[in-house]
Formats: sequence, structure tokens, C-alpha cells
Amino acid sequence: MILAGMAGLASRAFGRTQGMLIHLSCGAIGVKANTDEAIAYAAKYGFDAIDADGKYLAGLSQSDATRLVDTMAAKKVTWAMAGLPVDFRKDDAAFAESMKSFPDFAAGLKRAGVTRCTTWISPGSKELTYLENLHAHARRLRDAAGVLQDNGVKLGLEYVAPKTLWSAQRYPFVHTMAEMKELIAEIGKPNVGFVLDSWHWYTSGEAKKDLLTLRGNQVISVDLNDAPAGIPIDQQIDSKRELPAATGVIDARSFLSALKEIGFDGPVRAEPFNEAVRKMTPDQAIAATKSAIDKAFATL
Repeated sequence: MILAGMAGLASRAFGRTQGMLIHLSCGAIGVKANTDEAIAYAAKYGFDAIDADGKYLAGLSQSDATRLVDTMAAKKVTWAMAGLPVDFRKDDAAFAESMKSFPDFAAGLKRAGVTRCTTWISPGSKELTYLENLHAHARRLRDAAGVLQDNGVKLGLEYVAPKTLWSAQRYPFVHTMAEMKELIAEIGKPNVGFVLDSWHWYTSGEAKKDLLTLRGNQVISVDLNDAPAGIPIDQQIDSKRELPAATGVIDARSFLSALKEIGFDGPVRAEPFNEAVRKMTPDQAIAATKSAIDKAFATL
């Protein structure tokens, strides 16, 4: 009943903004908020979805989860996604330890109707060659994806593209859409797809035609950002971004129009890593973020 209720809520939210859900990710803009506070902020400023705190949800009983879902439905707010808590970037021992509690985490997502879980892939390694890293990531993420699949949850993976990051490692790893396709194929699970970020799309030198090689159901979630002006692509720093459509350096229209064309209907958030935004009050930061996302979508 909960899953059906959340699906119904999501379908009512679809169509607000070109068929996509506008996602308020408080942490991504430096706003500290628990789940109840995030729901209130989203309802106040016209966002469709919020982050799912998977650890919090794992501790809720079925009745508590039901009450939470009912509260969200009343405010017309749904879930975007949860972050993946599994430690897959270190060694097998760390991964195995983190997997012990993962089934309970995934079950908590299911109880609350969360259907998406996401993470990012480090674009290099000091120790593992590309092929060694590919095999290690595929094996571990295959196991994690299997647990999520058993609970009706999709796993989204984000490639990290700035040259200033991947070139700093001895062995570069996945940092383009084409390479992420290879990793997803190696994982071999039907519930694994992409987290697309306009920032990484831009810094990888990709274009609209690359986005059009995907299907909407292959995309789990989307990050929408802009880049500082006057800095060459290869010199862009990942931690210094701008709100969507702030500078026009990143072609938001091409990015969003491609998502619309392939039929993506999931959550879109801003993740600017911007010091000026982080210095704002919570209400100022959230209002500025919503305004920026609206400005980007207005280009369509």
C-alpha cells in the first residue's frame, strides 16, 4: 500500500516541470535539515521531492513509515533518492563489513517507498589499474545492487569528470559517460543506471548527442549546475561550481532538452558546491536554488 501510495504521489507531481521532479537536496546547498524540516521547506518553496535519509528510515517501524508517507502526500512532496552507504571504494574487508547492515537499510527504503539510491565513482586510484578497478567496482556494486533490487530500489552511478581530479591519480578510472556504460555493463544488473550531472557532462567534453544515446529509464537522477566563467574546461575545479543557469557556461537548454527527449521523469537537483550559497540563510539558499532551477528550465 505504501509503495502504491508513493507511486501515485509521484505521478501527480510529474508534469510540473517538463515531466521531471524538482528535487530539494538541503545538504547539497549547505542547509542543515532533518526529514520533517526538509518536507516543510520543499512544500514552502515548491519543490517536488527531497532526499531520503536511509539510516533514519531504517529505524522506522512500518506504522511510523506509513505516517511519514501520509504527511508527505498531504504536502505533495515525494522522495528523490537515498545515498548509498556501502563502503565499496576501499578493500574487500571494508566492503564486507559495510554490507552487514545494508539489507536493513534497503528494507527501510522499501518500507518508506524510496525507489532510488545513488552514489559517485572516484575517477582514479593510486594503486589499482583501470581494469583492476573496473573488476573490483563491478563485483562489489553488483552485490549491493542485488540487495537493492530485492527491495525494489534502483542504483544510480555518477561519473566524475574534471581533469583536475582524474589526472591527479596514478591510474585514471571511469570519468566519462562511455566509460560508465562499460562499468554498468560489467555490473550486469537491470536496476543499475546513471546519475547525470550537467557539470560532469560539461567537463568531460560531452554534448547533447551523447545524452541522446540513453533511454529515460537508464537515468536514475540528475544534478543541474553551472560553471564559473573565464576558466578553461580542463582547469575547472569540482568544488567550485555555480547554481544552474548562473553564468551560461554550461548549456542548460541542450542538457535539459535531451533529458526531456529521452523521457526522463525522475528527480533534478542543484549541487553547486558554492561558498556564496552556503553563506546564505536556509530560506535564502533554498529560494535562490529554486529560482536558479526554474531559470534553467525556462530555457526550454
